[in-house]
Amino acid sequence: MSRPYLLGMTGSIGMGKSTTAKMFAAEGIPVWDADATVHALYAPGGAAVAPIEAAFPGTVVAGGVDRARLRAALAGQKQALSRLESIVHPLTTAARAAFIAAHAGADLILLDIPLLYETGAETACDSVLVVTAPPEVQRARVLDRGTMTEAELALILARQMPDAEKRARADHLIETLTLEQTHAAVQNLIAKIRSRHA
Repeated sequence: MSRPYLLGMTGSIGMGKSTTAKMFAAEGIPVWDADATVHALYAPGGAAVAPIEAAFPGTVVAGGVDRARLRAALAGQKQALSRLESIVHPLTTAARAAFIAAHAGADLILLDIPLLYETGAETACDSVLVVTAPPEVQRARVLDRGTMTEAELALILARQMPDAEKRARADHLIETLTLEQTHAAVQNLIAKIRSRHA
């Protein structure tokens, strides 16, 4: 195959996406993390810092984007979110392209993109894996972290595409009930993709 196979991965909050991504990495698969990329863009020296400060004055503190101030600037303004996305999306797309180019020798690359369907990023992938778990498991995982209230979780879920819709659109599904079962599913999927696209 002349270029790496691009497997997009998504899943709602608390579905075990980070754990699953680590399992792909442990199998030697290069993993591009959209969230980590955005964090780097927002950090001091990041490419998004100056354009975000220009669009939303007062949101940069100590050379980096202050997420709390940015959230406050976005609150209740529909156009503001679109303006932010018009700054951040091209930068993340460029970072993703650079990562793929840097790993051109790999046969498979995992693109870990939380808002994959919401941003239309599935069009850049050869197939899509959705990581899923029953709603009660998802809720328990998120609330057990102790960093979020039920109301905050409800707000995040309202902004994300429903799990059922993601599952319906997925090419591959991994249900993350136990670590052993998830790891086996990851290994099986890698083997399946490699056998089809060798």
